[in-house]
Formats: sequence, C-alpha cells, structure tokens
Amino acid sequence: MSHRTPATPPARRTVLRGSLAASAAALGVGAGAFATPALALSGRPSAAWGVQTGDVTAHAGLVWVRSDRPARMIVETSSGESFRRVHRHYGPLLGPGTDFTGTTALRGLPAGEQIHYRVTLADPDDPRRTGEPVTGTFRTAPDRRRDGVRFLWSGDIAGQGWGINPDIGGFRAYEEMRRLNPDFFLCSGDTIYADGVIQPSVTLPDGRVWRNVTTPEKSKVAETLDEYRGNFRYNLLDHNVRAFNAQVPSIVQWDDHEVRNNWYPGQILDDPRYTEKDVDVLAARASRAFGEYFPVSTLHARGAERRMNRVVRYGPLLDVFVLDMRSYRNANSPGRQADDTTGILGAEQLEWLKRELSRSRAVWKVLAADMPLGLVVTDGATDFEAVAQGDPGAPLGRELQIAELLRFVKHRRITGTLWLTADVHYTSAQHYAPERAAFKDFAPFWEFVSGPLAAGGFPANKLDATFGPDRVFVRAPERANLSPMETPQYFGEVDIDGDSGELTVRLRAEGGTVLFSKVLQPGRVGQ
Repeated sequence: MSHRTPATPPARRTVLRGSLAASAAALGVGAGAFATPALALSGRPSAAWGVQTGDVTAHAGLVWVRSDRPARMIVETSSGESFRRVHRHYGPLLGPGTDFTGTTALRGLPAGEQIHYRVTLADPDDPRRTGEPVTGTFRTAPDRRRDGVRFLWSGDIAGQGWGINPDIGGFRAYEEMRRLNPDFFLCSGDTIYADGVIQPSVTLPDGRVWRNVTTPEKSKVAETLDEYRGNFRYNLLDHNVRAFNAQVPSIVQWDDHEVRNNWYPGQILDDPRYTEKDVDVLAARASRAFGEYFPVSTLHARGAERRMNRVVRYGPLLDVFVLDMRSYRNANSPGRQADDTTGILGAEQLEWLKRELSRSRAVWKVLAADMPLGLVVTDGATDFEAVAQGDPGAPLGRELQIAELLRFVKHRRITGTLWLTADVHYTSAQHYAPERAAFKDFAPFWEFVSGPLAAGGFPANKLDATFGPDRVFVRAPERANLSPMETPQYFGEVDIDGDSGELTVRLRAEGGTVLFSKVLQPGRVGQ
C-alpha cells in the first residue's frame, strides 16, 4: 500500500556488507558465526557488536555503538554510501561507566531521506589511532503525507531457555524482517529474559536436541548490573540481529523480563534464585543497562527525568505513543478494587497520555503497549498481571484506568487510535466494541498482538468481556513453551498508504506467510 518497496535496495546491501565485514573482522570469525567478541589488550578500538539507530524522526535520530576499550565515538552521516560529503557528529567518550557503550544524537537531518552513516572509534589518547569504521543506514520520517509509512512490530526475545541456536541459523526472524525493509521496528518489550537461564542444550519431546550459544551472564538469573548488561549483549551475538540493527531503526520499550517475571514496584521477592530480594534495586540496574544498550531518546536526554514513555512522531501520518505499563503500576492482585487511580500506567502517565493524544495531529495514533488490554494474563493462582482480571462485568481494578482513557478518546473525538502489543507469545487480532461490552462509554477500536520473535510459543489466553473484545483471528500452539523448532515465530506489519491514508495490519508468521490482514480507514473515532 505505501510507496515503500519491501526489497532491499542495492546500495543498502553494500552498506550492510561493510558493516558485517567490520564486525566479522573484529570477531575474528566469519560474519555468519556466533561468538563472543574478544576484548583485545592492544591495537585499535573495535565496534564488533555492530551499530543501531533509534527513535528516528523527520530531522533527528540516535546512533548507538559499543567499543571493546575506552574510545571516543565519532559519527559521520552522508546522503550517499560513498561518503564523499559528510557531516561529522562528535559523540561521548566510551568507558567502563557505560560498559563501553555510547549514543550520539543526530540533528538537522533531511526529512524522508536515506541516511548513510559510519561510526569510528578513536583512541582517547591519540585521536589519529582509530578502529575500522562500522557502517549503517536508515530512513528519516517523511514530512509529506504521500510518502507513506511501513513498520514492523514484535517482542519476546531469547525467552524460556530458547536462545541462539546455530543449527537453525540463530534468530532467523530478524533476517526475514530485514528483507522486508521497513521504515522502523517497534519492539514491544521483553527484549531480554534476565530471569531466563540459557542451558547449552534442551531435548525436545520428539527427541531432537536444541543447542544454545551460552555465556556466563546467561547461566543464572541477572542480579548485578554486569549480569543485566550481559543479557543485552547476548542478543547481539546473533549475526541476524546485528545486520537488522545496521539497516532498520527501532523504537524500543520494556516489559517485565528486562528485570524479572511479573515484577512491580515495591515487590520483595521470595524466589530462592535471587540473593537481592528488593525488585526496586534490580529494576534500577536493569533500567541503567537498558539505557546503555538501546538508543532511547528519553533515556539519553540531558536534564530530563529518565523515563520509558514517550511519543515518537513519524511524519504527518503517524505518532507512536510508547507506554510504560511496568514502572508505575500498583501491585499485582485479584484486581477487584472499585477505586484504583494508580492502575497499570500510574496517574501521571495517564494524564501525560491524554495530553499528548489531544495534541497529536497525526492521521494514525499507535498506542504501543507492552501488555494486552482484554486478554487475561495471570500471576499465580489469584493475582493478575495485565489489565483484565476475568470478571466480565463493569470495570474494576486496573480496568478503571483504561476505561477512563477510552472514555477520554471517545469524548475528545480522537481519531485513528489502535493498540499494538506482544507479551503473550502468539498472534491475534481483537476488535473491541461497546455493544458487546459491560462498559459502553467508548468508541470501537482494534488491538493486534504479535510475537514471540525468538522465544517459546504459548496457548491463547482467555478474553475478558468488560470492554467487549471479539477475537477475530488467533494463531497459537496448543501446549505451552513450544520451541522455535516446533512453532513459527511471529511479527506484525503496519502499512499506511500515503494517498488514501488507509492503514493495513498484517499478522505474519516466520517463513513469509501472511496469516491475517485488516484494512482500517482514516479519520474515524472508532472502527
């Protein structure tokens, strides 16, 4: 539908070859291998972990890199892959305080253009002593509606013990997504499984053996800052991930497994695997590592409060509202309270979201949620982890906050909202409508679920009728924790046509199959 082509342009292939070759040279292995980059004690700085970009808008973006030693980060941008004319951006000094990672802000970029960049690491004591440049490319957001927008989303990576398996080519879905050449990728949370141990091998029910690449940091649950950092580094061992990052910018949010399963602020653990029982301490370490390993604008803004929730404005057609349904929530509970101002977003974030939705002039407003609304996600025998708690009646508990938001959208006549999420490890499409609901003061809307991207598959969750969801489509395994060798991985695609403004959602399965497609019309309060 959009004017973007899903095929990778030849120029971009050249850029990617350069990026992968540089990483491979620093690794001392072929680009397709899976190995831990060596920390050499002499020589020039190396960026073997690749590059990535994030929170790209029409005129700005962030570039990330990791060095193997102290180094100054320098980014050069150009309109062509020859780099005959460049703009130079001086980045931070990379050192042990950030695990040798760094992010450089690019500003004043041309809108709707292919940007080529290369990152050079320079010895801080001798700027003439530099490492091999690592290259990447990305598109800035268009400033004209007719250009269209196309992006992908998914989540849930390296979960349930299913790590990088060299026998099947590693995280294969990343390569499939890269070949679709989207404008950006929305990662809907569970970017790592800090509480998920990766064993060297797992025997499947049919007798086959799943083999994992392993590292010391993935041999136990993460507790220390270095262990959390090691979890983020683990995914970058996969050559598919590094190639994808060099070509496709990301918008990233977190959920629970960046810290540990089903966590909430103030929780004290009774899990014997943990010596540190205070979840707030663990969350602070995980948040720091997250900000070190992902280019997130609100985690790098100077003088601003560090936060995950933000709006990424991607031209006149699209605003992405990145929610944080983890940091401000109340404790998991049976969810039957009749008064709940904290909910899953927190009172301050809810007001922020209302304000930003009212200000948005984009045709489409994607609410990027790290948890679903009407799917019942349990936490133990009596408590609930997400919004829904299985009671089909009037809103209670965290549902009260969502009801307030949905009522606000309807009465302010805010058009073009849809919800995207992951979390539950299958793919589905739910349509919410007041005529089916116990709570009726809202306009109809869609919620689309995708994932996992590289984790175990699980059966479909039950629906809660409070907001009247109808499961229009679902594809899920019949038993829990199927490996990626037993069930396909899933990701979604959103394509906004620049001429008509129509938005098409496609739910995709690994292997190139489109499982479900839905076209939504612009300018409507409810669909």
